[in-house]
Amino acid sequence: MIPYGRQNIEKCDIDAVIDVLNSDFLTQGPVVPSFENQVSELTQAAYCYGVNSATSALHVACLALRVGVGDKVWTTANSFVASANCALYCGADIDFVDIEPLSLNMSIDALSEKLEVSERLGILPKVVIAVHFAGASVDMYALNELSKIYGFSIIEDASHAIGARYDNNQIGSCKYSDIAVFSFHPVKIITTGEGGMLMTNNETLGSRINLFRSHGITKASSEFKLDKVGGWLYEQHELGFNYRMTDIQAALGISQLERLDKFLGHRKLIANRYERLLESFPILQQQRDIENSSNHLFVVQLKKAECRLDIFNHMRKNGVGVNVHYIPIYHQPFYLKKGFKKSNFPNTEDYYSRCLSLPIFYNMTLEEQDHVINTLILGIKELNN
Repeated sequence: MIPYGRQNIEKCDIDAVIDVLNSDFLTQGPVVPSFENQVSELTQAAYCYGVNSATSALHVACLALRVGVGDKVWTTANSFVASANCALYCGADIDFVDIEPLSLNMSIDALSEKLEVSERLGILPKVVIAVHFAGASVDMYALNELSKIYGFSIIEDASHAIGARYDNNQIGSCKYSDIAVFSFHPVKIITTGEGGMLMTNNETLGSRINLFRSHGITKASSEFKLDKVGGWLYEQHELGFNYRMTDIQAALGISQLERLDKFLGHRKLIANRYERLLESFPILQQQRDIENSSNHLFVVQLKKAECRLDIFNHMRKNGVGVNVHYIPIYHQPFYLKKGFKKSNFPNTEDYYSRCLSLPIFYNMTLEEQDHVINTLILGIKELNN
């Protein structure tokens, strides 16, 4: 089965992990700060903090922005559930904004309209989480302009997007946001096994992120509130969590980061080839910025929604591990209880009914890609006859 995504592990990655296993520190050693510094250098964000998953990173981001009971957080439903769950972890309420039908990212027009109505009702969001779907950026300049008008903070869920660019900057620079988050899950651009990273340019937010990822504890004596009577002291200032990244994960991350340009370059070649070889067949494709995107996913939309299940089963039967990204979050039983109406998100619903993710990963061969394309074309032809 050709998977829709797959990590690339080489001897240099294994050696990097073994070096840590043979060192004095498996966690809370020097490798995590080294990885953070390298991501900071890549993104030009002032502060970077490694954590054990992007889910933890989103939770910490909300905590750092003081999201709590009674607050509203908005995001898009065309994402994994973690993009919304992070607000609920903090006791806040979640709501969704429809997507733009071509980019598949948050619709700035839909957001603007929703903000106008919400301002009249006195229920504006405290935070908007912008999901960079498939590794292509939301219109962050426009989103930032709206944040100045309506007073909300911005988290970039850039889980798909390390190495991608927007406005001549690396995504993760936080030029137009308060905090950005990367994922290092195995199907992402680079991996640490599980893992994530938070970026910010705000020193205060950085301090809060650092606190919440490690039990709410500080060992910096300059921050102590009690008497400094010994070098063994530490103080808990917040109810934090054990969300720390290990040195083992960070070592793998550093090794992977060295090949980031290779990973991105090959994904770009695969995406361009898909575009070229599929352009004459009766499928719709998202509006892609292949040059600036990380090309984490390659999604096609079938002309007929009723064909999607048949095509999905046909592809899987023939050894192609297609997938669907994503089931709208408000479709999940947990969220259905909250009363969301599908009719409020027509573009999300239309997209979900017809989308199919084709395999794309660094070491995908031309033969594998040809098999994916030929299998898809055959399935479409059979259904159209």
